[in-house]
Amino acid sequence: MPLAVVVVTYHSAEVVEDCLKSVAVALRSVPDGRIVVVDNASADDTLAIVARVAPDAQIVARTANDGFAAGVNAGFAAAPDCDVLVLNPDVRLHPEAITLLRAALVMPGTGIAVPRLAGVDGAPQPSLRRAPNPLRALGEAVLGGTRAGRVEALGELVVDPIRYETAGTAAWATGAAWLISREAREATGVLEERYFLYSEETEYMLRAGKRGYAVRYEPRARAVHFGGEQSTSPVLWSMATTNRVRLVREHKGRPAAFVMWLAVLLNELLRAPRGAKHRKAVGDLVRWRRWPARPGQEPEPGWVCFSAQDWWYHNRAHSDFQLMRAMAAHRRVLVVNSIGMRMPTRGNSTHVSRRILRKLRSVAKFVRRPMPEFYVMSPLPLPFYGSPFLRKVNAVLVRGQVRLVARFLGLRNPVIMVTIPTAWDVVAPMRRHRLVFNRSDRHSDFPEADRASIEALENRLLAHADHVVYVSHALMDEELPRTGARAHFLDHGVDIDHFVVRPPDQWPDDVRSITGPRIGFFGALDDFVVDFDLLERVAAELPQASLVLIGDATHPMERFAKYPNVHWLGFRQYSSIPAYGSAFDVAIMPWQDNDWIKRSNPIKLKEYLALGLPVVSTDFAELAGYTDRVRAARTPTAFVDAVRETLATGPLLPAAALRASVEAHSWQARSRDLLGLTNLTVLAEPDRRRI
Repeated sequence: MPLAVVVVTYHSAEVVEDCLKSVAVALRSVPDGRIVVVDNASADDTLAIVARVAPDAQIVARTANDGFAAGVNAGFAAAPDCDVLVLNPDVRLHPEAITLLRAALVMPGTGIAVPRLAGVDGAPQPSLRRAPNPLRALGEAVLGGTRAGRVEALGELVVDPIRYETAGTAAWATGAAWLISREAREATGVLEERYFLYSEETEYMLRAGKRGYAVRYEPRARAVHFGGEQSTSPVLWSMATTNRVRLVREHKGRPAAFVMWLAVLLNELLRAPRGAKHRKAVGDLVRWRRWPARPGQEPEPGWVCFSAQDWWYHNRAHSDFQLMRAMAAHRRVLVVNSIGMRMPTRGNSTHVSRRILRKLRSVAKFVRRPMPEFYVMSPLPLPFYGSPFLRKVNAVLVRGQVRLVARFLGLRNPVIMVTIPTAWDVVAPMRRHRLVFNRSDRHSDFPEADRASIEALENRLLAHADHVVYVSHALMDEELPRTGARAHFLDHGVDIDHFVVRPPDQWPDDVRSITGPRIGFFGALDDFVVDFDLLERVAAELPQASLVLIGDATHPMERFAKYPNVHWLGFRQYSSIPAYGSAFDVAIMPWQDNDWIKRSNPIKLKEYLALGLPVVSTDFAELAGYTDRVRAARTPTAFVDAVRETLATGPLLPAAALRASVEAHSWQARSRDLLGLTNLTVLAEPDRRRI
């Protein structure tokens, strides 16, 4: 099997020459061997030295330093048909090292071979390790690594001198020098690049072991390893320390990772008085990040989103929830549940008592983490936005709660996204990386809103936001004179993997028991959005069909009791909505003809299409791009006729074509668009106050 020696360099001018000279000597007995140098964007003379010392070496010059694992993976890609010897540039091989490692590699069950390592002074370097776990981390915290290593159950480090005189296997070994067979590499894949430095070789060797490829130690193969930078650099020490916890999380799950975190934190706390590296590790363990920040780079800002909805009782398909769930794959996210636009009152609001009670239940949860890197908080607000004094009091109260939680989560300079205008008083003085106004609706048109107060808050956000994102071209065009280059159209996405049609045996019992054909609607049945007169007309004029309504209602639904073909199923969890929608024969969007709808872009349109459903809708501006797929009606009579026609003839396009038309519009794609937008230089710098 051909052999490639992959040396990963980064600012390695002082050490790489001697490394390459030792490799050249060791390769004299390997006629099918070659050298690949992967450089992670060094700014010193590393590449010039490589070209001079090893003119026949293949050089892979990367444009950025993405870490050791990324460099090794690039080396793997440059040598697809080879066994690969991975070397740090501060390693010096003995002349027979490669030959002896290759001999060890052919032993049955072996996938990786590692040499005996010594320091520049000749002192042995303990390089063999046992599998990491919380008990061993605790043993090392209490006893120290060397003492704990004497007992197999209590230490990860193998310290027995006899073990280093004898060939055998280990769970893993330090990654300064290791030879992996092509077969093992193909079975194991590539290194996990998110570790950046440290633990990536641990994770890889453990993964190879799970696939039946053992790590074999060959004491006759020798190498000198300079090393030492990790032990003196607080940043590198902290990265190595925190990555130990991340490794356990990825292999054993979050409960084991939490115990590991406690043990590692104890270790660093006990040693914090000894030096800055331990204090740095303590700080990074407390200010936990899912994956490490890159040295020399500013930490990527997290996101704080002031939502117009409440995660605990509203439909989770709303755009701010969907965007932030997708954003959590890239950044830490804190969603602040709606702080409201007014106190519900009798005469101006429906279901007053129920709405107040559900908000209090939400506030009682305060902060929760529904998914990794995605946090939800419910601050206690005072929703009196008509009074300037009470608005200020409320802003101070809510801001204090949000700041406390954000600081605890390490969100010290986040991107702040505001969907609900009443958040302006809260965020105006907050420290932030960017302010994004998510102009998903004109909230001052909301029937229960104090129009003058809410419109004033909207105007402040339009004036001071770094970016204003719209889902409605009509609203964006209307406000373009005020927003200019800060305005961006960001169309709604769709949870394409969630909205997949289910077979009849997976439909919920309540909808399956309803006689077809079924005319269906899922979503909020809000009386300022949904045309209930039109729904009643559909029920009356199409008695042979069942009208299935799924969603919480703010309108009295007793009006439909006289229609036996109307089935209001109430609120259903987001997770079950695709199964309900799969039972529809035609999906409808019966909107009111008002200013709110004229400037809206309902998410459910793409959800219906993702399920391959024929759609009938009242006409509105954003529907213009869907006339080849959706039957649009301008009058109630035309709407009922379109539903009747759809039941008789089916959709305008086949179900597969309807789904294909929205497959590119995932929320993941939308979150990447939003992330890219906030990484751009602001063209017209607004007022961005800080405290």
